[in-house]
Amino acid sequence: MTAIDLEYVSQLYQKYGSALAEVRDAQRAFLRRNSETVTPQLDDLEAEITYLLLREHRPETVVEIGTFHGWSTTWILRALRDNGTGHLYSFDIVDNVVRNVPAELAADRWTFTQGDVRTRLDVVPRDTGYLFIDAAHSARFARWYIENLFPAMPAGIPVSVHDVFHGRWALPFTEGAVVLRWLARQNIPYFTASAARAPEVYRRLGELKREIGLGEPVRTSRDNPMIFFNLG
Repeated sequence: MTAIDLEYVSQLYQKYGSALAEVRDAQRAFLRRNSETVTPQLDDLEAEITYLLLREHRPETVVEIGTFHGWSTTWILRALRDNGTGHLYSFDIVDNVVRNVPAELAADRWTFTQGDVRTRLDVVPRDTGYLFIDAAHSARFARWYIENLFPAMPAGIPVSVHDVFHGRWALPFTEGAVVLRWLARQNIPYFTASAARAPEVYRRLGELKREIGLGEPVRTSRDNPMIFFNLG
């Protein structure tokens, strides 16, 4: 499995830069059209890296836990559309996303399940090729998916967890703190473009984006607190 690091992510930006430019424009337009109903949760770098990893890995099955208004959902669906293959299974307690995802993106590549995923583990696909988590940011929820969801997933798949590094350190007693401790115990490295945690990574990716014509932001928030890792 290829390590997710700055070199790898930079290569993906260069490889898929043209397609990413079109997706960024589409997401920008999507946000303008739905400004009253969509509150984006992902910042630009973490959304783009998610798209790039999906393009490169070409998973047949993606699981998204936490959709809120559909910002991450539409990024993921655009990657699957551009791959020409793959299906997204999304889970959330609320169904705001259903009203926001464009029909042409949902098409036959998206299944949404409303409810607490902790009670629906039986319908989470076991052949998942990419796992995206942005739901309850509590230590309890993190312990649940580490103990119950991770063991059911194939080894080596890319995983992303949101809202870990809004600051230089993950706050104690949070999802991020629990996940980081687990990664350390498993000797699993992670990658982040968090401006607070990894300012040099953030700076270098910003420079690269400007060099390849992706400097104009889709949205202005710059935290990028997500972490990415390969499941051991």
